[in-house]
Amino acid sequence: MLNAITQKKPPLWLVAISILMPTSFACLATSATNVAIPHIAGYFGSTTDEANWVITSYMIANACLILMTGWLENLMGRKTFLKVFISVFTIGSLICAMAPNLNIMVLGRLIQGIGGGPMTPIAQSILLAAFPYEKRSVAMSLFGIAVMIFAILGPTFGGFIVDNADWQWIYLVNIPIGILSVALVHSNIDELEIRKKIEHIDFPGMISLVLWLLSMQIVLDKGQQYNWFDCAWISWLAGFSACCLSFFIVWELEYKNPIVNLRVFKDKNFFIGTILSASVNMIVFTTIVLLPQYLQSIMGYTAMISGLALAPRLISSLIMIVLINPLMQIFDNRILISIGFFFLGITTLMYMNLNLMISFGYIAIPNILMGVGIILIFVPVSSLVLGTLPKSELSNGASLHNLCKCTTMAVVASIATTMVARHSQMHQVNLVKYLSNFNLVFQQKTASLIHSFMVYTSHNYAQIKANTYLYKSLLTQSRLTAFVDVFEIFAIIAFCLIPLSLFLNVKKNKNL
Repeated sequence: MLNAITQKKPPLWLVAISILMPTSFACLATSATNVAIPHIAGYFGSTTDEANWVITSYMIANACLILMTGWLENLMGRKTFLKVFISVFTIGSLICAMAPNLNIMVLGRLIQGIGGGPMTPIAQSILLAAFPYEKRSVAMSLFGIAVMIFAILGPTFGGFIVDNADWQWIYLVNIPIGILSVALVHSNIDELEIRKKIEHIDFPGMISLVLWLLSMQIVLDKGQQYNWFDCAWISWLAGFSACCLSFFIVWELEYKNPIVNLRVFKDKNFFIGTILSASVNMIVFTTIVLLPQYLQSIMGYTAMISGLALAPRLISSLIMIVLINPLMQIFDNRILISIGFFFLGITTLMYMNLNLMISFGYIAIPNILMGVGIILIFVPVSSLVLGTLPKSELSNGASLHNLCKCTTMAVVASIATTMVARHSQMHQVNLVKYLSNFNLVFQQKTASLIHSFMVYTSHNYAQIKANTYLYKSLLTQSRLTAFVDVFEIFAIIAFCLIPLSLFLNVKKNKNL
């Protein structure tokens, strides 16, 4: 039955709240869990590597469901689809909070990822379809609050929870939000005007997608631990993952009823916008992962304080969310995106001056500038990337777009962590030559430390403590320099992306 009864449509602000509330808390749960991993590992008596499956399981389920969003939306209907998956996310959160062991915790995160995966692409497509073209910048500003702002807020929120309460509260807060969201969706979200009839289920595409993402995530998660391709099973699994990806691409291009239409990549705006969005996520997520590691492992900050160090970018992002809409009306969006990448490059370069004597304010200032750059890129790109696609392809395009961002985050998190470990070893080799008795500076420093320690102990023990202290300083400096190397690489990437934004098309698509 197609629109037999006309009814008054809810106001746009109510539609936005209904879809963005569950989306924002799905994003919050993703980034808040990262800072809680040591506490989760300690609670269940497991290693950090084992506890990392709490993150891995969520990312696998999240990525699989992201790509199936458009297909499932057509199969189930938008309203039913949203209510089902919000309920699944809520149930997953409850299982995580009540988990008696790590295996149940991983299962809960898997279920949570299944429910949370479709939230971001479906929110983007609903907002773009609901808001008129001239108000799309407003829609994407609201979308930016739900996705970027809450993702940035995650480490601060998670750090506050684990330092002041039980880590389970990270998941318990999702339960009342999920119940309220189901009620709001039922009342305020309209059904799809046109639904494609699903005659055949693309089982080969679905299976190859799951196998690709699962094998890829295991390789990324365990690669550094097993020395990457020096390990036979890592090499075989990486090859298997590449074969699954190749099969998936060929199958989806040739099959008559694919779960995802890969041909939307022919659209120039979609292709370039996806590259730009994935790159922003790559740079931002790298800082979200590495800065807390640096602050906690080298500077000795608590989880809460390291989270607060990232909070200034939240403040500047919120201010820019208010300003970005008028800026997009005045200036060419491509210029704003270019300026945004310039800001990202400058702020990432500022992290190259990290040392053991920096103040809290030195971390805060670049984060303020980074918040400005994030919104200058995120909102205009979100408006343009799907802006030239027809309405019938919005859900499909949003799914693909968000899968690329999600996959990039998984790959970059692994690459960044590996680079820190490898560069740290490289700098150790370069610095250890200075710990020699033929080095006068080393002799003087050792003698000074021995003299200080002899106040409390014997000469022999004082000498051992002095050598241990200097070697520990070498390890700290090596790791510090490795962080600086990684930030330098990502700063260069940000600057190289500036001209790419100029190829975007800012004209309205007549098919919309």
